[in-house]
Amino acid sequence: MATNNIAQKIWSYCDTLRDDGLGYNDYLEQLTYLLFLKMADENKEKYSLPDVCNWKKLVNNSGGTLLEQYEQILKSLADSGGMLEKIFASAQNKIHDSVKLKRLLQLIDEDNWSTTGTDIKGEIYETLLQKNAENSGAGQYFTPRPVIQAMVECLNPLPGETIADPSCGTGGFFLGSLNHIRENNKLTDKAKKFLKFDTFHGWEIEKATARLCLMNLYLHGIGDLKKTPDIQVSDSLNPMKIGKEVPQVTIVLANPPFGRSSSDIPTIDENQSKKEGYFLREDFWVTTSNKQLAFLQHIVSMLEENGRAAVVLPDNVLFEGGAGETIRKKILEELNLHTILRLPTGIFYAQGVKSNVLFFEKKKPAKAKGTKEIWFYDYRTNIHHTPKTNPITFADLKDFVQCYNVYDKNKRKETWAKDNQQGRWKKFTYNEILERDKTNLDIFWLKDDNLIELDNLPDSEVLIDDIIENIESALANFKTIRDTISE
Repeated sequence: MATNNIAQKIWSYCDTLRDDGLGYNDYLEQLTYLLFLKMADENKEKYSLPDVCNWKKLVNNSGGTLLEQYEQILKSLADSGGMLEKIFASAQNKIHDSVKLKRLLQLIDEDNWSTTGTDIKGEIYETLLQKNAENSGAGQYFTPRPVIQAMVECLNPLPGETIADPSCGTGGFFLGSLNHIRENNKLTDKAKKFLKFDTFHGWEIEKATARLCLMNLYLHGIGDLKKTPDIQVSDSLNPMKIGKEVPQVTIVLANPPFGRSSSDIPTIDENQSKKEGYFLREDFWVTTSNKQLAFLQHIVSMLEENGRAAVVLPDNVLFEGGAGETIRKKILEELNLHTILRLPTGIFYAQGVKSNVLFFEKKKPAKAKGTKEIWFYDYRTNIHHTPKTNPITFADLKDFVQCYNVYDKNKRKETWAKDNQQGRWKKFTYNEILERDKTNLDIFWLKDDNLIELDNLPDSEVLIDDIIENIESALANFKTIRDTISE
């Protein structure tokens, strides 16, 4: 059965369970447990599970003890150590109708997952994660895979490099990097081992999401039952809280959560850090409760010398005053912020998200400014996408990747010129940026055809979607400004 058909068959049963109050996230969590048990049953020589974790006995349980048996299995796996303990930590059965649980077991049992290659199993799981993002309302955190692929192509991670995501979600950036490294390099045994166990470092504050990430990585061949990938369930902004130092890595790929911090706030003021609700980050430039600005400073701190990063950030990071302006100036002075990709609306499952990808490198401290010029690629003006009917593809971003010129950024050439006003690739010097009010990086130069040429107005549906997105984006920006003022 084709990958999408298997995923669709399993996902469609979610509607039946929703009648019993099971949410999308809960359903995906239960699927994660059951799929693992099924695969363990198909590979008994590879998995040494406790005797109680017998898939066949679970599927064939036709008595009244099915729920008890399933709960006993979950408890046993949670106490098994290694990868199992991480995946099944605090696992609970949330399907309380034994008839429906049995039907789900039968659905999963119908397909032989052991004959399915690692890539296909991972693809099915990725499809399930995407369906969860479409339906659960967590869509703004599910980075479109074509955007991830473009970011990875531009950073070009190499074997032996360490890759981190301080808000790793279900591990999309790790899988994109994994595919890139495998497809573009001939790996030695040593490199394969490093890739499997030591390359990826992630932090996820939600235990359930971290569980999905571990399973996703495991299905793609990262880690094994004894040694798990370095995925920590904690607030990456406050590593000291769990006795850790700020990690140092070669590459950071991230899409930090949007909004204002609902937990403790990082501060550069030692006295303030002693107050409830704050913690000290002496390595930050400025105190802020804005999550994206806090994560941006954290990512800069995480990078080794010559380390490189690509980070998805909302528009307000480009123009917000106060802490935002301070951070932009510091980045221009101390880092090489060389590229900004303006992304279109309509690519995230959440409405009204206006975002960008910032590409930067951390250079050795020097007297000269870190940033000499910033190259902008405007893939927003006159671009229309929707997640379901016209989703963004990697082909849409291929021109940007070519303009980026990963192998020789010194040979970049603008596609915009006085006699080619439609060019989407244009550079601005450090001085030109500094002359802008508040070091504003919210720059556009292309003519918006829809707003000016009345005869070329888009379909009313597209126009309404644009209006809704703009209003929602404006509201989000107002909320951010309000939160900043109230700090």
